[in-house]
Amino acid sequence: MVGVGWVVLIDDWLARGGPAGAVLAFLIGGVLLLPVARTYGRLVQEIPDAGGEIAYAEGVFPAPVAFTAAWTMVLAYAIVCPWEAVAVGNLLARLFPGLNSVPLYVVAGKTIFAPRLAAGLLLAVGIAAVNRRGIRLSGLVQDVLTFGLLGLFTIFTALGFARGHASNLPPLFAQPGTAGALLSVLFVLQVVPYFLTGFESIGKESEEARPGFDPRHFGRAITASLVVGFLFYATIVAAVALVFPWKSLVSGHLGTEAAFERAFSSRAVAQVILFAAFLSLVKIFNGNFVAATRLLHGLGRRGLVHDSLASIDSVRGTPTNAILLMAALTVGATFLGDALLVPVTEVGSLAVGVGWLSTCLAFWARGRRSGQRRVGTAAAIAGAAVSIAIIAMKVLPFVPGSFTRAEWIPFGLWSALGLLFWSLRTRKPADRSGPPSISPVRG
Repeated sequence: MVGVGWVVLIDDWLARGGPAGAVLAFLIGGVLLLPVARTYGRLVQEIPDAGGEIAYAEGVFPAPVAFTAAWTMVLAYAIVCPWEAVAVGNLLARLFPGLNSVPLYVVAGKTIFAPRLAAGLLLAVGIAAVNRRGIRLSGLVQDVLTFGLLGLFTIFTALGFARGHASNLPPLFAQPGTAGALLSVLFVLQVVPYFLTGFESIGKESEEARPGFDPRHFGRAITASLVVGFLFYATIVAAVALVFPWKSLVSGHLGTEAAFERAFSSRAVAQVILFAAFLSLVKIFNGNFVAATRLLHGLGRRGLVHDSLASIDSVRGTPTNAILLMAALTVGATFLGDALLVPVTEVGSLAVGVGWLSTCLAFWARGRRSGQRRVGTAAAIAGAAVSIAIIAMKVLPFVPGSFTRAEWIPFGLWSALGLLFWSLRTRKPADRSGPPSISPVRG
């Protein structure tokens, strides 16, 4: 869930909402998503399937509707991968300014530099290689990076709160007045779903859990990850705003590490933050890559795309072709450079809204079919309402901050790619009898 946006996009969040607007948006957004998380937790316990959203929708929605929801959810994960591949160059250039050399071309006013592009491409190849080796290695990498990030985060946020000054906070909101405060929260709230995406990805790896794993823990992990995620973002915004005047940060297009460096007059503090950000970047890249490839595998296994995506490496037990496809998409999009960073967050928010809505409605529909009121129905209905609101914020043109052409173009291209994959479907689902096809023990 937590990538590198808290370093490279902190100025965008503060420009949208100010410190109070951004903190409130992450807290409100996280709490509103709790019903969605609880619904996922219940469905993963019932249906531990790599197909995720497509598995939950199977049998209650027509195949084209279920495919549309799942394909859009693939976008939510897939779009993060090139974002992180681009962001690694942005991050490393803060440590080594010499990387901003050898300009190649310009995309949307952003120059693509050869060393930064090479760093992103190498990271993409490395993540794909780790995933080819198997889920054990991928999971180990994820554990080390996650706990390393949280340890470093505790250190520098404690410093921020200890040395920060409340005088740096005003104005609390980016827009003046009561109406301005509401708009400030809304502008940040529109990208919050993208940055909190990931709690539901647990379901995509559920087939690869160790033998004997208690399925009730899936739901607990989903809820815990959401809570830790939105508290992380709210805390880092507050810490940055306390240590450095946020208006100056926005006008100077500074990142989190620059704010701490100037406040403490210490390059070492900035380097700790950048190292934490690097761990965070690799972690979220790996996590989203795993989720996207498992969802693609789930689509292939059901014959909703070409069944080549259902293939499993006989030695490593990993979805080989899904990994190769995801790697190719990531590498191709990485060539767009920094122009990806802000529009991707908007597109990702819409994509997850569609996937979350499908899951909540599927839970409700399954209860209707059984003729019994299931525990969690109220949460599913509330989650569906929140998901509809997320979608509406992005697609209704009269809502401030809704999609512009910069966001509709990549979303349209992904939809067109989905139509192509749907047209290539095998129509006959692959054999899904017997044990899960993705191995939890190999690799």
